[in-house]
Amino acid sequence: MIEPIHIVGGGLAGSEAAWQCARAGVRVVLHEMRGPHRTDAHHTDALAELVCSNSFRSDDAEHNAVGLIHAEMRTMGSLILTCADAARVPAGSALAVDRDAFAGLVTAAIDAEPLIEVRRELVAAPPSDWTSVIIATGPLTAGPLAEWIAARTGENALAFFDAIAPIVHFDSIDMDTAWFQSRWDKGDTHDYINCPLDRDQYETFVDALLAGDKTEFKAWEGTPYFDGCMPIEVMAERGRDTPRFGPMKPVGLTNPKTGRRAWAVVQLRQDNALGTLWNIVGFQTKLKHAEQVRVFRTIPGLERAEFARLGGLHRNTFIKSPVLLDEQLRLRAEPRLRFAGQITGCEGYVESAAVGLIAGRMAAAEAQGDSLAPPPPTTAIGALLGHITGGAAADSFQPMNVNFGLFPPLAPPVHKSVRKPAMAARARTDLATWLAAAGPASARSDAAAPAPRNDAFPRFAQSASQ
Repeated sequence: MIEPIHIVGGGLAGSEAAWQCARAGVRVVLHEMRGPHRTDAHHTDALAELVCSNSFRSDDAEHNAVGLIHAEMRTMGSLILTCADAARVPAGSALAVDRDAFAGLVTAAIDAEPLIEVRRELVAAPPSDWTSVIIATGPLTAGPLAEWIAARTGENALAFFDAIAPIVHFDSIDMDTAWFQSRWDKGDTHDYINCPLDRDQYETFVDALLAGDKTEFKAWEGTPYFDGCMPIEVMAERGRDTPRFGPMKPVGLTNPKTGRRAWAVVQLRQDNALGTLWNIVGFQTKLKHAEQVRVFRTIPGLERAEFARLGGLHRNTFIKSPVLLDEQLRLRAEPRLRFAGQITGCEGYVESAAVGLIAGRMAAAEAQGDSLAPPPPTTAIGALLGHITGGAAADSFQPMNVNFGLFPPLAPPVHKSVRKPAMAARARTDLATWLAAAGPASARSDAAAPAPRNDAFPRFAQSASQ
């Protein structure tokens, strides 16, 4: 009998990896510390809990690399994308989810899969008799395991700060001041709530951001911020107009009450299916809680805002993957160990899950005496893997979202106006060719192993929604 694959971490990457192994007919033990243990960022013990934004970002597969990776993952039977689609809430051209419904669907699917055993425990060090291990512990890797990884890799873990945006109760927003509109009217016009600021209000708000009492972590001095989750007050410190050209940009929005564009706009995006909770887009923050309430209530429309969750800040860690990992995501010094998710240096929910998907498929193939080559670098998943496992210089390696800059250039070159759709078309073709060559994930499974149960997911979705 094939030994089970042990997956440490039940976040997006670990859950996706476990699902892919089970789809291939390989047994999995999924170890998740939440339950008996807590973290500084999580609020529940659900698998795949989203701790920052509820958005999986753009779902445009023709013009955005994130949308393209969505499409690739759907093609490959991703649990995370299936659950995200089922828990979707309005967000214009983006894929955003009801975070509780999403985590509930993932948890129900994993719990109902007979080839996956979930153990609620902290793994301080994978025992030597675990022959195949995927470490997918993400940015909040427990201290004992982080120390064990550091000892095994011989490298100091890099680190950066990751921040969380606040969530507001809808009925506390002043809709006489705010209005519904998506930027450039993409998607449904009710996908975003917009709070306008004139020039004086914006300057007052920036002054409050800069003067506000902030959480400081002197022990972490020198730790950089990841640009995709930079606190709003750090943006203001880099330049007073930086927020106005970032998350507070007013372009594509017209205030119906004045018929004009505001000087700056704060947008809120629906956070749950009921529409009772809305998160402040791009407002990750390290302001102390009392300061958040005071400062954010200076925003027109949020003067009486009630917060379901205030923002926060936590440390994010990752390894020097280009030096440490081979193209199979295995630790070169100890190949029984694979890494997946944000700990590898990818950034973002979707990217984390995508790396988990590939790590799971690679581990399952290896367990069955086979091997699975990485997807071509012309695909979104392949380009992301290439960055992680060798495409980036080790001395300057930083967390990276998937983007078309990671893809090989088109040959022959095409005009800039059609470059992204052409790259997306090439990716679809090359992914289909790769999948056909790889064959079914379970094609060479041990005869005694249970066959994949491809009809299972709809039942999980139904049971999770009851």
